[in-house]
Amino acid sequence: MSSSLLAGKAFDIPKREVWAAYLKVRANKGAPGIDGQSLDAFDEDLKGNLYKIWNRMSSGSYFPPPVRAVEIPKATGGVRTLGVPTVADRIAQTVVASRLEAVAEPKFHPDSYGYRPGRSALNAVAVTRGRCWRKDWVLDMDIRAFFDSVDHELLIKAVEANTDAAWVVLYVKRWLVAPLARPDGTLQARDRGTPQGSAVSPVLANLFLHYAFDMWMARTHPGVLFARYVDDVVVHAASKKEAEALQASISARMVSVGLELHPGKTRIVFCQDGQRRAKHHQVSFTFLGYDFRPRLTRAKAGNLFYGFTPEVSRAALIEMGRRVRGWRLHRQTGATLADLARWMNPIIRGWMNYYGRFRRSGLYRLLIRINTYLVRWARRKYKGLRSHKSVKAWWERITTGYPNAFAHWTWQRSYLLAG
Repeated sequence: MSSSLLAGKAFDIPKREVWAAYLKVRANKGAPGIDGQSLDAFDEDLKGNLYKIWNRMSSGSYFPPPVRAVEIPKATGGVRTLGVPTVADRIAQTVVASRLEAVAEPKFHPDSYGYRPGRSALNAVAVTRGRCWRKDWVLDMDIRAFFDSVDHELLIKAVEANTDAAWVVLYVKRWLVAPLARPDGTLQARDRGTPQGSAVSPVLANLFLHYAFDMWMARTHPGVLFARYVDDVVVHAASKKEAEALQASISARMVSVGLELHPGKTRIVFCQDGQRRAKHHQVSFTFLGYDFRPRLTRAKAGNLFYGFTPEVSRAALIEMGRRVRGWRLHRQTGATLADLARWMNPIIRGWMNYYGRFRRSGLYRLLIRINTYLVRWARRKYKGLRSHKSVKAWWERITTGYPNAFAHWTWQRSYLLAG
């Protein structure tokens, strides 16, 4: 008999699962929830706090606090509301998420890529690139306000189909209706949706769409290829007629499960290149931070041709540029070049690793811009760098002597100098 049952607990939840959940939450870091408690503050009484979570979950008396709502501006306008649970609640959610993932993961569709072990957004981009070469048409889907619209009753049915642990279902139900604490102090009740940012939301979203979309597609449209990263979906078609039929069919399916395809953002795209031609107004789409469109491409043999390929999206470049500008490097004259590299490199390396995977030349203008800011920093810090000639000599000396000082110098060392 388990230790929890011997202790008279209603549910058998091993303490090691709470500890493992804590380690995941600690590794992911994250901001405080509505109680203002940080991870460091939680650690001050780590043993007691973890025992409290385990004790309440095991007895059925765990009730989640409200989720702190944080509004994040969208690059396309408007805001996206993220839900930030407390540290303790993130740990409790991670316990449940781990249980669900262990059972559901082997069942998930091979073309579901979001928040799954061994799969990534870049895998989805790569698969989509290859299929755009083989299929002439794409249905670029946008599910309107997915995380705000998920039907709770259908979601609970999906959870119940994947676990016989009553406590998992119980706590999922409680999390789904936990109110959002708005910045103005008001509490917003919820009868639909699951807040982005919570630890359990990714697996719940995948479970819902596994039945609402993936398995439905496999039954009703066998052989049709798609890639789904949570609610971001691209579907391939051999003809415009097939793409139009798929759009009508999928739209009706979404309505039947309480969702809606955004009429202004869901579109049919022709994958135009140097070989394929058709009269269609839409020849580009954006998927997971990459713009897919016809562009001049150099083959391995060196010849140029028009291919339908992905490159870092304009929206992603604007957002990265906004962040670089926000660094205000010209004001960091108290720092050394090594100091700047220490905190800039992890960010720049992350951009290179993700957005530079396909057609990395799309990042060059941003990298040149970063170099230009570094030169401005140097001219402000070192009074001797007034002339273009002195700046050029300093830059050559630094980039040649320390070629790996900044992550992006392996790709781009050019800069622009005005004045």
